[in-house]
Amino acid sequence: MMADTLYLSLWYPNLRLTALPDKLVAVLEAFAKQGGEAHVYSATVWPLSWNESPVFEQVWGRRISAAGDAAARLGAEPRAAVEEAMELLHEDYAYEFQIGWSLWELETGAGLDARWVREPRLVRVTGFGPLFDEGTFEAIGHIRIEFGSDAPFLEEDRELDPVAARHVEENVRQLVELVAVAEKASGATARILWSELGESLAQRLAARLGMRN
Repeated sequence: MMADTLYLSLWYPNLRLTALPDKLVAVLEAFAKQGGEAHVYSATVWPLSWNESPVFEQVWGRRISAAGDAAARLGAEPRAAVEEAMELLHEDYAYEFQIGWSLWELETGAGLDARWVREPRLVRVTGFGPLFDEGTFEAIGHIRIEFGSDAPFLEEDRELDPVAARHVEENVRQLVELVAVAEKASGATARILWSELGESLAQRLAARLGMRN
């Protein structure tokens, strides 16, 4: 089966735009507790809709001190990144942040034995103003996390031997725990884990691992 893009949508009751930055910080900080990076890689601010050009873009790389030494810190602290990107709040803006998150993936290459390694991926965490893209938040959440391909949680193109099944199950457990931490820390009252194809990850996972409800 074709890999799909996996999302988590979070909603908050009667959310004021001024409260959105704190919610985003809470979600971003959840990653460090569940196999992710403690710092934000980049931020992009989109006006009106995805068809417009960004009004703000910032990539935080490894910082170099005045003496020329590489600083130990990579990226920006979540609160600092959010404050910089959301200095001017607009109801028709979307605020997107990228942060690293590592999962078990099967590494293959010419002449090399396949092996399971923890590979980092960039995850997109986006907070939506109520008027962005004609109120898209109602359908996809005040905050949406785009995890990327759902392949590490299913590995549907491979035989699941005991080793592979253990790594897939660990990825799924990490996902479930991240969702729970992000939901609780940010005070979300509704959440949906969904995919572009509209198929249930839980149902696909149950079929893949032979689990029973």
